[in-house]
Amino acid sequence: MNSTLGTPASSITRSALPTTVVWDPAMTAYNFGPGHPMAPQRLELTARLAESLGLFSHQHVAVEAPKVASDVELCSVHSPEYVAAVRRVSDDPSSPDERRGLGTEDDPAFAGMHEASARLAGGSLVAAESVLDGTAIRAVNFSGGMHHASRDKASGFCVYNDVAMAIQRLLDGGVQRIVSIDVDAHHGDGTQGIFWNDPRVMTISLHESGLTLFPGTGFANETGGPDAPGTAVNVALPAFTGDAAWLRAFHAVVPQLVGAFEPEVIVSQHGCDSHRLDPLTHLNLSVDAQREAASAVGSLAARYCGNRWIATGGGGYDVTGVVPRAWSHLIGMVTQRAVPLATPVPETWRTYVKEKYGVQAPESMGDDVDIWWRSWEVGYDPADEVDRTVIATRKEIFPLYGLDPWFD
Repeated sequence: MNSTLGTPASSITRSALPTTVVWDPAMTAYNFGPGHPMAPQRLELTARLAESLGLFSHQHVAVEAPKVASDVELCSVHSPEYVAAVRRVSDDPSSPDERRGLGTEDDPAFAGMHEASARLAGGSLVAAESVLDGTAIRAVNFSGGMHHASRDKASGFCVYNDVAMAIQRLLDGGVQRIVSIDVDAHHGDGTQGIFWNDPRVMTISLHESGLTLFPGTGFANETGGPDAPGTAVNVALPAFTGDAAWLRAFHAVVPQLVGAFEPEVIVSQHGCDSHRLDPLTHLNLSVDAQREAASAVGSLAARYCGNRWIATGGGGYDVTGVVPRAWSHLIGMVTQRAVPLATPVPETWRTYVKEKYGVQAPESMGDDVDIWWRSWEVGYDPADEVDRTVIATRKEIFPLYGLDPWFD
C-alpha cells in the first residue's frame, strides 16, 4: 500500500474501520427547479432515513460537512474556461451557454449553480482527503456521483465531475492505481473520458446499452487511449436486464479485472436508477440487487485495497420509494453496518414521507425478491443477450491482463 495513505488498514480491526460520511443539508441547493428529475429531496430523504436507521451514530463514523471546491481544485479535471463559464451562468441564469451544456433541458441554469455544484464536488474531495490522511479508511458522499460532466461541458444533470475529482485528488496524493466502478444505469462517460489515456486509472461501467439510453456510449470496444489500453471497461447491458442477469454480468467481469489491476483504492458510483421503478431507464433491478452490488464492491475493497473505498451516489429518480433505501444500504455497506433487507422502514420516516409528499413509502428496506444468480464459471449461453454482452467485454479486455476471456 502506498505510504501516503494514512494508517495501514491492517492495523485496524475490521469491525471498526474509521468511516467518513459526507453530508450537510446545504447539498440540497443543487436544484434544477420544480419538475426536474434530479430532485434535491432525494438527498434529504436519504439522510433522514439513514439517520433513523442509526447509521450516522456509530462510534467509528464521522459525519463531515463538504467544502465548496475552489477553482483550482475544480480545474484538476475541468478546464479553466469551463469553470469560468459555469460562474457566468450561475451569476446570470438568463444567459445560458448551451455550447458548454449550461442552460439546457438536462442542465437548466439557476442562480448559485456554481457554488451548489462545487459543494457536491467538494464533498467527494473531503472523502478523498480523509482516506489520504488516514482520518478514514472508507468514505461515502451519496450526494455526489456526477459522472457525465466532462472536462469542458455539463451533461446529463451533472455540472462538475466529483468522481473524477476524487480520483485525481488521490492520484495527486501519491496513489498509483485506482479502479472506478460505476453501476449507474447510464454510462459513466465523463469519468471515462477524463481518464481515457491515464494508465493509473481503470474505469469500469455497467450500464444500460447506449442503443436504448443516454448518453449513447459505453460499448465493449471503448477500451482506453493509446497509453492506457484496457483501462476503460464497459458492459453495455440490454434493456430490461433483471437482478440475476445483472449480477451475473458484474461477477463475470469486475472481480477478475480488479484483481488483475491491483488498485490501492476503489472509487465507486452507485446511481440507483437501474431499479425497475425508475422513470428514466429500462433496467429491472431491485433494491436487493443494488444492495448486493454495494456489498460486492466493499468485498473487493477489503480483498484488494486494504478496505480503502470511496463511494458516491449518482442517478436515481424514484425519489421516495427507491433512492433513500438504496443509498441507506450503500451507507450501511460502507460503514460495515449492513442493514438487513427484512428491516422495517422506520415508522417515523414513513410518516414524514406521507405528511410531506402525500405518498405511501415502502414498509421494508428490501423488495422481497430472489436475487440468486448463475456463475459464469458454470457455463455461458451465446444465444443469451446478456451473455453475449459479457463475452464482448471479456474478449476486448481480458487478454490484455493475461486472463482467458472464456474461462477465467
